[in-house]
Amino acid sequence: MKFPKLPDWLVYSAAVGALLVAAIGRQEQTDAPEPPPPFPTEAGAPLGPATPFDPSVLVEVPAKAEPGVGTAFSISDDGVWLTARHVVDGCATTAIVVGDGQGVAAQVHVDPRSEAAILITDGGAPALPLGLDKPLRHGERAFHLGYPQGRPGEATSRLIGRETLVVRGRGARTEPVLAWTETGRTETLAGTLAGLSGAPALDAAGRVIGVTVAEAPRRGRIYTTAPETVRATLATLEAPAAETEEPAPLAGPITPDNYGRAGDDLRRNLRIAQVMCLA
Repeated sequence: MKFPKLPDWLVYSAAVGALLVAAIGRQEQTDAPEPPPPFPTEAGAPLGPATPFDPSVLVEVPAKAEPGVGTAFSISDDGVWLTARHVVDGCATTAIVVGDGQGVAAQVHVDPRSEAAILITDGGAPALPLGLDKPLRHGERAFHLGYPQGRPGEATSRLIGRETLVVRGRGARTEPVLAWTETGRTETLAGTLAGLSGAPALDAAGRVIGVTVAEAPRRGRIYTTAPETVRATLATLEAPAAETEEPAPLAGPITPDNYGRAGDDLRRNLRIAQVMCLA
């Protein structure tokens, strides 16, 4: 079978078209930028120091203390606890809940520069290990374990960066805080995280890296004290918790799969407890 002879102009056009396609293909491949690196899942750039240019978050605190509940956690077996200042500042009576209808009276020590507050009780619970000297990185995960809405519950988050907490009303001040984006919570927990104020922010090893102090629900953010302000608050103690025996570590690492069980264990042992303010 014989095929008809193609016109010369058609052969030349096909050849030129093929060369153009090959040249354009090589040019696009050469000029194409490298794909962006994936966002770090656990640790990104180191967290820098606080600066005057950090964004601000405003918190209004009532002029007079109101009855309420929050979370506290043990940092010394001898009865030293940490919580959020706005939970206990100005309360007529403050108590650590140790059972149904049972509480232990606590003395409140407030550092006027910080949102972290110290509670002192007669007798204590096993302390949580502190990780306040640990360098933090953007994207690092934290676990907030306590009593949101007055019930046992948890949330988890990732570190965004630093902000400046501006407090108006009782205890007006400004201080650096850490901003975290919420990435998960107890399955049955919906709505506000009120009551989680004062809860420890724990790293994967179960070390305290901050105190949970506020939330911005619309922005999906959780705020904790900065490590340096907690260290300064602890330095006001006559017998710093750092001088006590080394706290017992957790049974294992905390992960997104087990942080609910970890919270249950810590609450059961009263290493994390509910705190009540009676105005």
